[in-house]
Amino acid sequence: MSTKTPECWASDPNAEALRIEISTERSMLLPHDQFMFAELTSGGDEQNLKLVFATHEVMIRGHYLRRIETVMQRMELSLLTKLPSNQRSLIAEGQPIILEIVVTEVKDLEKRAKDDQK
Repeated sequence: MSTKTPECWASDPNAEALRIEISTERSMLLPHDQFMFAELTSGGDEQNLKLVFATHEVMIRGHYLRRIETVMQRMELSLLTKLPSNQRSLIAEGQPIILEIVVTEVKDLEKRAKDDQK
């Protein structure tokens, strides 16, 4: 039995891409050289972290997300995943907890913006 605490993120100074595990059936890699910007917002006890790449926007909802933002700033973020709710209590206080990950293609965002303007 593993005694390692589950984590919803990982860093690697040699990472060239971010692996996002959207679900158990779907994951994707986004190259760090396509990263454009990040935005962290807080509302109540939850935070939202938006990571924008050339082709995709990644929205992360959770707690203590500043550490993830900082690792992305150094271009060392290598993994994002949502932990099952039964594992969240195992994460140490103050460590990032991802509740939801939503990935949208930029072309879908542009289409939605054009539709909203009509």
